[in-house]
Amino acid sequence: MNRYTLLQRLIHWLVALMVLGLLLGGLAFWALDYEGLSKLLGEDTTNMLFMVHKSVGILILVLTLLRIWLRKRTPAPPYDPPLGLIERMVGGGVHLLLYLFLIALPIVGWVATAASGYPIQFFGTQLPGLIGENKELGAMLFTYHGIGGLIVAGLLLIHIAAGLKHWRLKDGIMTRISLP
Repeated sequence: MNRYTLLQRLIHWLVALMVLGLLLGGLAFWALDYEGLSKLLGEDTTNMLFMVHKSVGILILVLTLLRIWLRKRTPAPPYDPPLGLIERMVGGGVHLLLYLFLIALPIVGWVATAASGYPIQFFGTQLPGLIGENKELGAMLFTYHGIGGLIVAGLLLIHIAAGLKHWRLKDGIMTRISLP
């Protein structure tokens, strides 16, 4: 059977779940901001949510880099049956953009956090800020971070729609990345 390795499949689904969680959290941060979330959930819970968001973002960065390294060592299994040119181009483009954004978004979030004067937390451990405080730059980078999150959401919708199409067609494409 043409499948990715078990480790590649586990990383795919783990990152997928984490990205969905970060997108939902990011939407809450955008819609309610810190003050709104603090009023709704309390300051301690809000701080914990921001820490988890930062930590999971850094974890996604590490797992994405690991996934790329694994992909270099073990190429993707061939499509059986082969995909048409348009499907290969669109699928390859969406995958490439997802990889780029799953690397860039955590880095932009990390730099935006540092520039805004907030701590860089990784599950309770303090990480270096990468740059000094610059509130104006931080605000601009957080805007880009949010726009990037919306782009990732759009790319995920395309990716999920394609997966559902292949699952519905039962053409074997989904077995490449499925866990069982």
